[in-house]
Amino acid sequence: MSTFLTHSAPNTSTSMAPTFLLVGLPGLSAVPSWAVPLITVYLLSALGNGAILWIIALEPTLHRPMYFFLFLLSMSDVGLATALMPTLLGLAFANTHAVSASACLLQMFFVHVFSVMESSVLLAMALDRALAICRPLHYPTLLTNGVISKICVAIAFRCLGLHLPLPFLLAHMPYCRPQVLTHSYCLHPDMARLACPGGGGAVYSLFVVLSAMGLDPLLIFFSYGLIGRVLQGLGSSEDRWKAGQTCAAHLSAVLLFYMPMVLLALIDRLRMPIPQPAHTLLSYVHFLLPPLINPILYSVKMKEIRERIHKRLQPRKVGCA
Repeated sequence: MSTFLTHSAPNTSTSMAPTFLLVGLPGLSAVPSWAVPLITVYLLSALGNGAILWIIALEPTLHRPMYFFLFLLSMSDVGLATALMPTLLGLAFANTHAVSASACLLQMFFVHVFSVMESSVLLAMALDRALAICRPLHYPTLLTNGVISKICVAIAFRCLGLHLPLPFLLAHMPYCRPQVLTHSYCLHPDMARLACPGGGGAVYSLFVVLSAMGLDPLLIFFSYGLIGRVLQGLGSSEDRWKAGQTCAAHLSAVLLFYMPMVLLALIDRLRMPIPQPAHTLLSYVHFLLPPLINPILYSVKMKEIRERIHKRLQPRKVGCA
């Protein structure tokens, strides 16, 4: 990395340089180390989420709110993994650390759009489960197609409307530090910390982050608190187990998505002295593990998904006329 630092921008106020410099995973170089595992993870993620999208689109019996939100979750997983791949593959195959400012801003935009989309969909799924368990008799009238359409519009606004100004704000900020990022992909906090103090946009950026990644987990766990109270009041342990099974996959997906992010935030906030490779690996876990594991969770935990996939993959019997 020292070779890149010698070519980076001086520690003076400048406009955005034509390139940013990325860091790979320390200790790993080109193809033999991590290119093959990286491609394998991406292909498995695309295959698993593609299967979920395929079966929900084809099966009329799965055209219900819970599975519609699962469809959106798989879309966000595929989008997030795809948005990360250009710089990761460039580092893995060609050891390319330099990325143009426009490409970096574009990647940053899509990474955050799909991250917030995933967070928003997880919140919508928690609301769906809370209504289904806490208000089972009113569930069909509460979560109508019209309500689902409004939820989709709200998710689209959070993802696109709130994040669209961020690339333009960063593009016009003055930069006082060498434009060397601390990850293998472009993230807004990583780019914003290089800007000069008082460059503008900091308050808006904080609002965008807190409105999604700060608020969503609180509302999700509040929903599960309501679900827990209802489950405690159910008569038999068998009823509680059946109701709890419907939430197990979603709660696992929530923990898988938010826990690495919370740990990263605590490490940065408390300035914990952990090795840089561990910090980088935790970031990879946050972004790359949910798209890989979520299809497995939902295929294993949700009987209807598993049965429909199995039925579709079975060879059709051809009888004699």
